Amino acid sequence: MTETKLDAAPADSSHPAPGVLGRWGAFMAGRTRAVIGVWLLVLITLGAAAPSVFTSLAGAGWQANGSESVRARELAQQHFGGNSSAAVQVVVHSDTATITDPAMARVVGEIGAVFAGDDRIGQIIAPQPGSTISPDEHTGIVIAGANASTDDMVKAVDEHKDALTALSGDGIEVYPTGASALWSDFNAANHDAMIKAELFSWPVTLAIMVLAFGSLVAAGLPLLLTLAGLVASAGGLVLLNQITPISVWAMNFAMMFALALGIDYALFLVARFRAALTRTGDSRAAVAETMDTAGKAVLLSGLTVLVSLSAVLIVPAPAVRTMAVGIMLAVVFVLAATLTLLPAALGALGGKVNAAALPFARHQQHRSPVFARWGQILHRYPWPFAVVAVGILIGLAVPVLGLKTAMPSIQVVPTDAPVRQGYELIQQQMGPGAPGMLSIITPAADAESAANTARVGEGIVMLTPPQAATDGSGLVMMQALPAVDPSSSDMAEILDRLRADLPENAVVGGAAAENLDLQQVLDDYLPIVVAIILVLGFLLLLIALQAPLIAALGTLVSLLSTAAAFGVAKLIFQDGHGAGLLGFTPQGFLDGWGPVFFFAMIFAIAMDYTVFLLATAKEHYERTGDPHAAQRDGLAHSGRVIFAAAAVMVAVFFTFALSEPLPPKEMGIILGVAVLLDALLVRLVLLPVILRLTGHAAWWSPAWLRRVLPTISFAHG
Repeated sequence: MTETKLDAAPADSSHPAPGVLGRWGAFMAGRTRAVIGVWLLVLITLGAAAPSVFTSLAGAGWQANGSESVRARELAQQHFGGNSSAAVQVVVHSDTATITDPAMARVVGEIGAVFAGDDRIGQIIAPQPGSTISPDEHTGIVIAGANASTDDMVKAVDEHKDALTALSGDGIEVYPTGASALWSDFNAANHDAMIKAELFSWPVTLAIMVLAFGSLVAAGLPLLLTLAGLVASAGGLVLLNQITPISVWAMNFAMMFALALGIDYALFLVARFRAALTRTGDSRAAVAETMDTAGKAVLLSGLTVLVSLSAVLIVPAPAVRTMAVGIMLAVVFVLAATLTLLPAALGALGGKVNAAALPFARHQQHRSPVFARWGQILHRYPWPFAVVAVGILIGLAVPVLGLKTAMPSIQVVPTDAPVRQGYELIQQQMGPGAPGMLSIITPAADAESAANTARVGEGIVMLTPPQAATDGSGLVMMQALPAVDPSSSDMAEILDRLRADLPENAVVGGAAAENLDLQQVLDDYLPIVVAIILVLGFLLLLIALQAPLIAALGTLVSLLSTAAAFGVAKLIFQDGHGAGLLGFTPQGFLDGWGPVFFFAMIFAIAMDYTVFLLATAKEHYERTGDPHAAQRDGLAHSGRVIFAAAAVMVAVFFTFALSEPLPPKEMGIILGVAVLLDALLVRLVLLPVILRLTGHAAWWSPAWLRRVLPTISFAHG
């Protein structure tokens, strides 16, 4: 983005000629009706689709594309009536009757009738002795084969599970279970938790906004802006889902980020506008100045967030990719609203932005005397604060060295969910590994060799007889019963040994195998994603600040706060510290997708604050050439906004700690802790201290680099 001046006559010295973004802001402010009209049209169009977002989006996608387990599932669906990991398993149990009794047999038949006529359902397989009937014959499993994608199978469970559970009665229990039922129940529980958290966070956010701005009108602007971004991104995701399946989790994360970043960006711009308006008395000139300074920081911050999240797109897992897409779409809409709708609204409001001001805020200045004094204290005593801040962050980051990850266990769904009741019943009646049966598919010529190998395999307690495909493909399938719970750490060793010992053409799949393959992919891609995010984050800071030293240090301290957040996550979710207070049972690991996805999210937020603080400091350095003034005034002019924005983000994220499902709880606490640590220890302590210790060197850039980089100035005029 190269800054140029208008080719008009010299501007009045009281209103310096604006740069590109300044002119853009003035253009928006002068066309309020047109801008609002366009946004109303966009919101009406996308808003029509928005209400169906949670029912339209995909419910599965948790797989490693191209993995052996996915190939096994595809073969099972093509050649074995859909008896794959996506099949619906319906558990039928009675404490008194056996599976052959007339009452139980009638229920089994009624289960088949529930699925009748549904094209997504393949072959219905009645309970089979030796494989899907318990030794005491009081429990049987009806398998409804998968004849559709994993996403469609989740939707099939959504539609049929009430009818299935309604078959319970007269001492007979019926529970749909299996991977498709797991995602159906979990998505429902997760949706309820997200809605409750959002409803709780909005009033808390409004209260923080009123305290931060001291004006009801100014406080309402960020919320309206965020609401526009939310509606647009929800409708956009529904339309995008018509092209490619988008995980329902994408909307969950999009809601959270739209609220947090929308308020973040609006805070920064509205605070700057109020200061410029007080000085100039001209709303259009104030909008131009705001966009010329804070607007650049917001644009660069938004680009940094998008770049960080884009690194996740290389992971070959549909759910993980589309979660990133959901957040990116929300950020795009929020950023677009911030750069168009907000300046138009500010230009129209003018001095009315301070309407309904609270008494304490009527004479509030953009330059905070409190944070100016804090900056002076940091300037006078940099080393003690640096040592304490770094010591705390390193101390919290050390536990991350022992962090373990795995795909979520059955404990992520509520105890009264049908899928969990069916899962635990299968374990009680058929053994701990029964819900994680491994499917072995092999050419018929290798069937005997594969069967002999699997039978003697360590960790395998039972093998079903080979079942030949009915379509003449020459394939056979066997089901191997592991000795351990599917979420046990020993499961990976059992699967690896089995795959290593079986004939070359055999493939091993099943829900447990798919989880393990996905976990392996996530582990393999984590260092690549981290490296890409760090490099791209540094390059964006370098372009924005034109200063290699502070760009590198800004990136490193963001990495330090991110590591500290994961260290806290290890202590809470793996070791169980505070589990009783937070109301969950620790799994002994962090959910497997957490490190890849949360790293991108946390780093994006950390760099968001970095851009705000350093852009403000750079603006004052450009004006004065004094690094002390840049450090002190940068903090004085951005500290209150960073503090308020962090308070909003922490409040938004911590509301998810109240949810019952574990993954939203993990998400809320990890992101909340990350923002808390980043704002208090990094942005308001460590980064200002670094500016103090590096002095002019922080802003130095070699001549050759200045020639290569685009010219970006944060000073107005």
